[in-house]
Amino acid sequence: MLSPQMLLSSKRGGVALMGSPFLRTFFARQYATAKKSADKPEKAPEKPSNNYAIMRTYKPRTPGVRHLKRPINDHLWKGRPYLKLTMPKKGHGKGGRNSTGKVTVRHRGGGAKRRIRVVDFERWQGGAHLVDRIEYDPGRSAHIALVTSQRTGNKSYIVAAEGMRAGDVVHSYRNGIPKDLLDSMGGVIDPGILASKTAWRGNCLPMHMIPIGTVVFNIGSRAKGGAVFCRSAGTYGIVVSKEEETRDDGTKVVTGKYINVRLQSGEIRRVSKDACATIGVASNPHHQYRQLGKAGRSRWLNIRPTVRGVAMNSVDHPHGGGRGKSKGNRHPTSPWGTPAKGGYKTRRKSNHNKWVVVPRVRNMGKRRNKSQA
Repeated sequence: MLSPQMLLSSKRGGVALMGSPFLRTFFARQYATAKKSADKPEKAPEKPSNNYAIMRTYKPRTPGVRHLKRPINDHLWKGRPYLKLTMPKKGHGKGGRNSTGKVTVRHRGGGAKRRIRVVDFERWQGGAHLVDRIEYDPGRSAHIALVTSQRTGNKSYIVAAEGMRAGDVVHSYRNGIPKDLLDSMGGVIDPGILASKTAWRGNCLPMHMIPIGTVVFNIGSRAKGGAVFCRSAGTYGIVVSKEEETRDDGTKVVTGKYINVRLQSGEIRRVSKDACATIGVASNPHHQYRQLGKAGRSRWLNIRPTVRGVAMNSVDHPHGGGRGKSKGNRHPTSPWGTPAKGGYKTRRKSNHNKWVVVPRVRNMGKRRNKSQA
């Protein structure tokens, strides 16, 4: 006697009929211990951490895109920049030359046409600024934001913070606390309430108004200067300490002239308490994981090939010449004979950098002494 499975398989389609969802549902086995499906959790699952980079890859229709990897930045502006805030990049400077025409930076030249974006690193103009759009800047690794002052209507470019999008509103408190914000606190400055209202992503504040432990970028060093540290893509610093004293009413007042900031290299640097800083992390943090994919894309970026010294003749480089590819028993040097690994040490021990509180770790923490050399 044929089993039901064989009878069903002998009908039209055989296995294809057996694989239909209707039959699978009709002949599904029923168990006495079967339980109902668990209810959906009320709380949404946690989002994955940002410890990985999501890059955009391409189908290798041509060899030039086989190894091409780019960060996903679909929010960037697709049009041209704001022309009034740009200037042409032309002349000898594009080829790595100085004002006399001599090459001061090697391996530069031949890139695509570009215009220099005039970026505001000081942000003295206070008040609310509306973010019109986020743009790509060929002159830097981070993205820039075109903002419009809601009070005067003036437009300017600033370095965008990670997560900043069109429609956001950013403020600059470098000229002091505005009167409307002071009135909202009852005319009394409370550091906690002030930080909760001002320390938001993209806002520019003087260092003495930023709470300890805040992540900042576009960090200045002088009281009346612009940002000089942490301006590249994905860079940031952390406010480590201040010289404060607590009054009888419990409020904290910054008494010292300087504030310590820890950079990503591990160096702790002293900056002025009136120097500027922007809350957040510099945009485009996955820039370091990009792959150009071909040599021509590097040429578009104004980068020319770098020839190894051992591949040259002896007249062109100290490593050149000889039979084979060995540079000989010689320490690595530049084409002009100076040591390539750091050059000559010319700074005296007594002439240390007074702005560095804790120097960065060198040689993976295994710095050699002269006695060991």
